[in-house]
Amino acid sequence: MPPSPVSYPRVAVTTDLKPLGGHPTYAVAQKYVDPLLPLAGVLPLLLPSMGADLPIDAVLDAVDGLVFTGSPSNIEPHHYGQTLSNPESPADPARDATTLPLIRAAIARGIPVFGICRGFQEINVALGGSLLQEVHNTPGFDDHREDEALDAAGQYGPAHRVHAVPGGPLAAIVGVDSWEVNSLHGQGIQTLAPDLLAQAHAPDGLVEAYIYQPAHRAANSPEPGFLLAVQWHPEWQAAQNPVSRALYAAFGNACRQFAARKREDELAHAA
Repeated sequence: MPPSPVSYPRVAVTTDLKPLGGHPTYAVAQKYVDPLLPLAGVLPLLLPSMGADLPIDAVLDAVDGLVFTGSPSNIEPHHYGQTLSNPESPADPARDATTLPLIRAAIARGIPVFGICRGFQEINVALGGSLLQEVHNTPGFDDHREDEALDAAGQYGPAHRVHAVPGGPLAAIVGVDSWEVNSLHGQGIQTLAPDLLAQAHAPDGLVEAYIYQPAHRAANSPEPGFLLAVQWHPEWQAAQNPVSRALYAAFGNACRQFAARKREDELAHAA
């Protein structure tokens, strides 16, 4: 039996700022939103990319999880100490200004986080990592971009295998050590942030998934919250993909646990 609406954890979903019909528009592809309710059991709420005008604390007070979505745009490289290598690289500075501080604040509170593609790269940059701006032009790496001559089904079809770290948290969530994924990204991890721990790699060694595991934590500090990010697109036909279903279920469970702890804390403070 599905939970009643009042029991759904609330999850903020990031948006892009892009022109539509001549108007600046906050937008996110439907495919990022639709799996959240049936597969994770969470209520998605779209978050506008308002940059410094967004009241981060108010947002985090109101939600039990965050999803950092994929996007056609790339993070501006000055955020990780590089200059732009391709002037035609699509950018979304409003999204950068929204997501990077939001990620750091959410992690500090232990709020569950799920990152996909651009979101995977955003989390790494927000925590001090860097990116390869053009993986396909980097010696030793394969071309991880989609074939633009194909339709959407072809572009999102299986592209290569990923190999999970044996015995790691991701392997435990998925239940296998290797599986096929799609691949639709031109950028990728160059240096993984110090507080992130790789959980899966592509055959060429590119990091494809990670979790949050702080390198240094005070003895009396709380346990780190759930954070999982992947470079591929699990949202594509997620209901038909056992790996995607497992990822969304794990995120949803983390959000419910966080919401329950938050309710307990509120009741304790009200008593």
